[in-house]
Parts: sequence; C-alpha cells; structure tokens
Amino acid sequence: MKLIAHRGLFDGPDVELENHPDQIQAALDLGFDCEIDVWLVDGQYFLGHDRPTYPVNRSYLENDRFWVHCKNIEALEHCPNINKFWHDVDSYTLTDSGYIWAYPGRPLSQSSISVLPERHLPKGIAEEGTYSGICSDYVGLLRDGNS
Repeated sequence: MKLIAHRGLFDGPDVELENHPDQIQAALDLGFDCEIDVWLVDGQYFLGHDRPTYPVNRSYLENDRFWVHCKNIEALEHCPNINKFWHDVDSYTLTDSGYIWAYPGRPLSQSSISVLPERHLPKGIAEEGTYSGICSDYVGLLRDGNS
C-alpha cells in the first residue's frame, strides 16, 4: 500500500511546514511518497497550498514519488510528464498514473487513494485491501501501526 505524506507532512498537520521543500525531503527520506501543491506563474513553478510560496525548478517535479496537485490551469497544462492531477471538490479525479484520487469521505475502490481518511473514518483508515494507498498528514503513525 502506498503511504503518501499530504503536503509532505507525516506526523500531523502543520501549516508552517506544509509544502516546504525541506519537509518534503524529510518525508522522502523516510520512504514516503508526497502529495505536493504546485503552481505555475509567469513560467516559474512554485510549491504552496493557498498561494505560490516556494520556487522550485521544473526538474524538481520530475520525481516518481510525487503526487502533484496542480493548483492552477497553467500548472496542469505545463507540468512535465509526471503523476499529476487537478481537483477542487470533485468526488473523484484520475491521476496521470491511473489512480482514483478520492475526495475525503468518498467510497473507495481497489485503485483509489484514500485522502485524509482521519477526517471521516472512526478508526482513521478503511479496512486494508479496499484501496491502493492513503494520503494523510499522519502516514508516519500509520506506518508505525499506531492508527
């Protein structure tokens, strides 16, 4: 099962650390995939949830462990050939690698990524085997068996 650090976070929410390149690298170093928020503004790529915050090079995005949430149409159209997607409040969207990115609280299938399950499920995660991965701020706890 894929464990995806939501915005690079793995030990809980932290708006000061989310999408920060150092935090993303820490998550990668621990073996997690990372969901990152990417903007493209005037030809420059940025990480950041609500706004473009941290400039990065295009080559930075070419990491097969990134799940790139494009935050504007320019990023969606011009990001390199990577695992990317766009969504807002859609129940589901497909990533470029063919996974179903499931909005929090939506029913799951075997090819789904359960996004932020801690917000909607009493035990924090769905029964194992009903999805392909989890994107959460708590993947460190999930990996360590403390869910």
